[in-house]
Amino acid sequence: MNMEAVFGHFPVLESENLILSKIEEEHVQDVFSIYDNDKVFEYCGIIPKHNIKTVHKMIGHFDRDYNKKSRIKWGIFSKSQENTLMGVIEAMDFNQKVNMVTIGYYLAEEYWGKGIATESVSTVISFLFEKANVNRIQAEVMPANEASKKILLKNNFMKEGLVRQASYWSGKGVVDLEIYGILKNEYI
Repeated sequence: MNMEAVFGHFPVLESENLILSKIEEEHVQDVFSIYDNDKVFEYCGIIPKHNIKTVHKMIGHFDRDYNKKSRIKWGIFSKSQENTLMGVIEAMDFNQKVNMVTIGYYLAEEYWGKGIATESVSTVISFLFEKANVNRIQAEVMPANEASKKILLKNNFMKEGLVRQASYWSGKGVVDLEIYGILKNEYI
């Protein structure tokens, strides 16, 4: 795994319609509008945040986690609506022993169902396989989250199974999770 490709300096990724780049303090209002919506985190282990000061601090935590080389969060921006944050996609749990990483993503509700998450996942997996030389990418999905499962299947992830009551998610308690994965040789 090439950790330098991820954590050497913040990688800005581009696709046909999107730019995935660093979330800055100037985006605090857009980040707040995502985190303030309970529906966005219905199937996530993230507790919504209803205080803009909390969200402002959180943006600093994004930098801290990146500098600790534990997690990278890209803001999802449209090429046509410059500097409007539509969502967040992240890579975390970098397991160098087995050359594996976990991804997660969430969008502001107004951008649901427009192919943005599908294109973001495609962009991140290309980067992780081609530049970071990762061998396996996985995502953990609550069984009721049909939209997320479709996004992963469109990106050639395979449903590998269900882990029952094996994870504690903030705000949800102990949950069942479906594991989806894709290997580098399946991507190529």
